[in-house]
Amino acid sequence: MKWEGREESENVEDRRGTGRKAGMALGGGGIIVMLLAYALGVNPEKVGQFLGGGKDPAQPKNLDPAEEKLASFTKVVFRDTEVVWEKLFTGMNKNYQKPTLVIFSDSVDSACGSADSAVGPFYCPGDSKVYIDLSFYKDMQTKLNAPGEFARAYVIAHEVGHHVQRLLGFSAQVDEARRKHGKDHPITNQMSVRLELQADFLAGVWAHHAQKQFNFLEAGDVDSALHAAFEIGDDRLQKKATGRVVPDSFTHGTSDQRMKWFKAGFQSGKVEQASELFDKLYRDL
Repeated sequence: MKWEGREESENVEDRRGTGRKAGMALGGGGIIVMLLAYALGVNPEKVGQFLGGGKDPAQPKNLDPAEEKLASFTKVVFRDTEVVWEKLFTGMNKNYQKPTLVIFSDSVDSACGSADSAVGPFYCPGDSKVYIDLSFYKDMQTKLNAPGEFARAYVIAHEVGHHVQRLLGFSAQVDEARRKHGKDHPITNQMSVRLELQADFLAGVWAHHAQKQFNFLEAGDVDSALHAAFEIGDDRLQKKATGRVVPDSFTHGTSDQRMKWFKAGFQSGKVEQASELFDKLYRDL
C-alpha cells in the first residue's frame, strides 16, 4: 500500500502516555474483547464491566520510530477518509462533519465511557471520535492472523463508517429498535449486526473511491483486507475461542458476510446501496 509522503489528518488527538489503567465499554472494533467473551461464554457487550479499575495516570514514554511510523500511517489513512467522504457527501448535497482521530495507549476516556485497549479500535457517537491504540496493529498480525497495511486501513475505514452511518441516519434506526424491543431482543441484535456489516460495506465504498483518487493499492492489498474481514467474523472468532459457533450471540456477522459486504462496497462504490442491509432479510445477508 502506497501511503508515505502524503498528507496527514489535522483532526487528531494524540493521547499516548496520558491514558488511564482502567477501562470498559465496547466500540465498533472490540475484537480482542470478543475473543475473551466467547472464551468465557458471556455476552461480549457485558465484558467491559469486568475491566474497570481505579485511576492510575500513565507516565509519558519515549516513542520509537516504528510506532511513529504507525501513527503517521493512521493519520494518512484518516485523512484519506476525510477527503473521500467529504467529496461523496457533497455529491449527495450533504455536509460531511469530520470526526476526530484519537490515538491512545493502554486506556482512554471518551464520551462513551472509559475504554481499555483490549476493546480494539472503536467509534464513539457521543463525541464523534475514532479511538485506536496502535498496539492493535500488532494484535492483528500476531493474534488475529490479519497482517498487512491495507488490512489496517480497512479497520480504520470501518470505524469511520460508523461515523458515516450516524450522519446518514442508519445508527438512529438501530437506536430506535433498541428502544422499541430492548437491547437483548433478537430483532435488535439483527439490526446491530447489520450496522456492523454496513460499516464493512462503507469501508469498501471508501476504498473504491480512495483508489481512484490516490492510486494507493498494490498487489495483494485487497486480498489482505478481505482476509482480515474473514479472520474477524463472529463464527471464526467463536470457533477459535470455544470450538463452537453460537449464531444468536453474533455481534458483527460471519466471516463470509463481512467479506461479502466489504467486497460489494469496493466493487460498486455506491453509498446508496448501503440501505440494502436494512431492506433485506437477515438470512439473505
